[in-house]
Amino acid sequence: MLVSENFNLKKYNTLGIDATTRWFAAFESEEELLVLLDKPEIREKFHVLGEGSNVLFCNAFDGAILHNRIPGFAATSEGSNVFLTLGGGYKWHSAVERSVASNYYGIENLALIPGSAGAAPVQNIGAYGVEIKDVLYSARGFNLKTAKFETLSNADCRFGYRDSIFKTELRGCFVITQITLLLSTEKKIRADYSALQNYFEKVGTLPQSAQDIFDAVCAIRRSKLPDPREIGNAGSFFKNPVLSREQAEVLLNQFADLPNYAVDSTHVKIPAAYLIERAGFKGAVREKNGRRVGVHARQALVLVNTLNATGEMVLELAEEIRAKVHELFGVLLEMEVSVVGY
Repeated sequence: MLVSENFNLKKYNTLGIDATTRWFAAFESEEELLVLLDKPEIREKFHVLGEGSNVLFCNAFDGAILHNRIPGFAATSEGSNVFLTLGGGYKWHSAVERSVASNYYGIENLALIPGSAGAAPVQNIGAYGVEIKDVLYSARGFNLKTAKFETLSNADCRFGYRDSIFKTELRGCFVITQITLLLSTEKKIRADYSALQNYFEKVGTLPQSAQDIFDAVCAIRRSKLPDPREIGNAGSFFKNPVLSREQAEVLLNQFADLPNYAVDSTHVKIPAAYLIERAGFKGAVREKNGRRVGVHARQALVLVNTLNATGEMVLELAEEIRAKVHELFGVLLEMEVSVVGY
């Protein structure tokens, strides 16, 4: 465990933003985490970082970045139930890949989502009809409020759409070190999401296994989303808005082709990408002082750092998009990424 001062974070965020932090330290165990949190300069102000895939660094961070590198992939079975425990620093896609290879069902729809296992419950990650809340059994971590390690049940996490207790009541004071998922060896295929249905109709087959869903999700995501290793991005930058049925009906009367999905009896979800594209931002580029940021040409939900963009440039483009979408549709987009150092 090494604590570094004035550390550059460019290689630690998928947007590739060139920003620095006052302190940087990585921890590979709960014991190392406690040692770090015992240091006043770190405990006073810190941000826990996983794979850096859902964060936007703006300016220098006058605190400590703690990089979660706790490893671990362990499964225990009880009948058809599989309890899969992952270290907080374990790469999420690797966990999905190994789970599928072991013929476990439950997270194959969440393939290729960048990030770490410890970050998954914070955001309540979701894709293609499945969210982490559907499979999370518990989350263990250190609670700075109580100064002890605690294990939270699924219900304790208070999951919502891209939301959890870790973003509200326990924001900044609970460090997830381990999660346990409840998976199954029983064949449980979730292929009712429209993009998956279209994929299997196109290839002319029906999914027969978790591997089939995994392969389909990977193919779909790779066809639409840029690889952060090739072009800086944080994945989906905005949440898909959830509107009242009354709000949605007003928009549908104006835009008959607006996709919409029932959330419950009174709420409807609409794609943020549709609103951004209709507002004219798909493929948009903004330049400043020889630096460039833009909106991806194939997926309007993704902002891309195409040439040494600063965090402020990314944020400015995001605010421009939010303002125009609100002006045209009366919908205020909410950012999915966490902004640090602003």
